[in-house]
Amino acid sequence: MPTLSISIPWFNDFVGVAYRYYDLRMNVVPLVSDRKESASLWHDTIRYWVDPSIKIRFVETGEKYWFIMGADSQKPDTNLSFYKILQKSENYERFKKGHGGEAYLRLGTYAKKSLDDVKKDAMCNCGHEAADHDEGDDDVCLYNKCDCKKFTSFQVNLLKRKKTITDIKFLEEKDVKSDPLVWNCFNANKFSKED
Repeated sequence: MPTLSISIPWFNDFVGVAYRYYDLRMNVVPLVSDRKESASLWHDTIRYWVDPSIKIRFVETGEKYWFIMGADSQKPDTNLSFYKILQKSENYERFKKGHGGEAYLRLGTYAKKSLDDVKKDAMCNCGHEAADHDEGDDDVCLYNKCDCKKFTSFQVNLLKRKKTITDIKFLEEKDVKSDPLVWNCFNANKFSKED
């Protein structure tokens, strides 16, 4: 009997991944820029994922890593798998060392904030408070040794819904063929695009 090959689409139109540590389990939070899109992704795809089937893979390639996530769905026609190539960070390394084999999956929104959008004690990406930026001079930082020319910050909001993930693996690029989810992702998003 021939088997049907159903190709699950890959979604990478999200900003990045946040990691939250202050919960019963660490949180892995794919971030999108719009709350409505975040809610739609959860409602149309992730809520149908069967918790024990959710897989997250991190494939390290030098200073970057591939975030790959997929699952079996109770509604296969709306299923998606997620991937994003990201820069390694302190938060990523902390998650890698401390996840303990399980995490909560949540979605979140990421929004850039300007000086007009925040309170005076909000922190700029330069490390100084909003009150330390001159409102009349293009929001430049007032600290002499700071090169910041414009106040920029961000806000992360997490959706309340969550799923439990117990299948988390960290791989190297040489291990791609040993994992079906990773092989599918690399085949669809890397190997097929190389000349």
